[in-house]
Amino acid sequence: MSFSAEVKEELAGKYSMARHCQIAEISAIIGMCGRIVSQGDKGTGLCIQTENAAVSKKCFTLLQKTFNIDTDIVITKNPYLKRGDVYTILVDNQEQAMRILQAVKLTASEGDVLHLSSHVVIQNSCCKRAFIRGAFLASGSISDPEKFYHFEIVCQTEGKAAQLQEVMQAFQIDAKIVLRKKSYVVYVKEGAQIVELLGLMEANVALMSLENIRILKEMRNSVNRQVNCETANIHKTVNAAVKQIQDIRLIEEKIGLDKLNSGLSEIARLRLEFPEATLKELGMMLAPQVGKSGVNHRLRKLSNLAQDLRGNKEEFL
Repeated sequence: MSFSAEVKEELAGKYSMARHCQIAEISAIIGMCGRIVSQGDKGTGLCIQTENAAVSKKCFTLLQKTFNIDTDIVITKNPYLKRGDVYTILVDNQEQAMRILQAVKLTASEGDVLHLSSHVVIQNSCCKRAFIRGAFLASGSISDPEKFYHFEIVCQTEGKAAQLQEVMQAFQIDAKIVLRKKSYVVYVKEGAQIVELLGLMEANVALMSLENIRILKEMRNSVNRQVNCETANIHKTVNAAVKQIQDIRLIEEKIGLDKLNSGLSEIARLRLEFPEATLKELGMMLAPQVGKSGVNHRLRKLSNLAQDLRGNKEEFL
C-alpha cells in the first residue's frame, strides 16, 4: 500500500463527534466527487463516485450518521483501468438528495459541478479541518516522503481550488494552485507544512511516520554536507601542498635551498619531508614554533620566488 493510501485509510476511520463537522466533511467529499443526476420520471438524484473503498465506506457512514439516509454502494469495474473498481453511492430519492445538498450548502453550476455556495459550513476552525480532510479523501494524494514532499488536491474548477486554498491559508498553509490539463491542483511542497496538514486532518500515525522520515533525511543531508565540505577542504589542502612542493623543487633546482634565508630554507625542507602535513603541523615542527599564518607567509614567499624564477627573473637574498 502506498503512503497516500495509508493516509486515506487512517483518515477514513476518523469521525468527528460534532454534526457541523460531519456536514463540513461530507460537503467536501460530495463537492469533489459528487454530481446531480437526472432520473427521468423520478426527478433528480445525487450520485457520489470514488475509486477508493475506504472513502466510499466513510461517505456511506456519514450519510447514515448525519442525515439518517440508507442507500447502497454499487461496485463496478473501472472502464479505463484493467484493475480497479469504482464505488458509487446513489441517493435516488429527490427529496433526500435536495435535503443533503441544502444542508451541505452545495449548488450546481458549470454543468453538473457542485460548488460550496455558503461559508457557513466552514465557519468554525474545526469545520475547516474536517473540510480539508474530506477534500483530501475525495480527490487528494501525497507522495512517498522517502522520495520527495508533495501534497495535492485536484479540483474541477478554478473557483473550487481558490476556495480550498483559502481554507488552507486560514491555518497559515502556503498552498498554491497550478493548472494541470483541465483540472486545478491545490498543492503544498514544503515538508513541514505537509506535516502541519496531516496534523490538521488528524492523520497522527502518518504524521509521526513522515516526521521520522524527515528527521532521518535531514540527518543524512547534514552528514553529506559535512563530508562534502571536509572532502573539499582535503582536496584544497592537497592541491596547495602539491603546488608548494613544485615551487620548492624549482627553487632547489635553480638556485638551491641553501641560498635561502634560514626561515625559508627550514620551511621548504619540512614541506618536502612532510608533504601531507597541515600548516599548523608544519608550524609546530619549527623551532621556535610558528602559527598557521606565519607558515603560510613563508610558503607564499617561496611561491612568489618560484614565480619569479619561472619568469627568468633574478632574486637576491
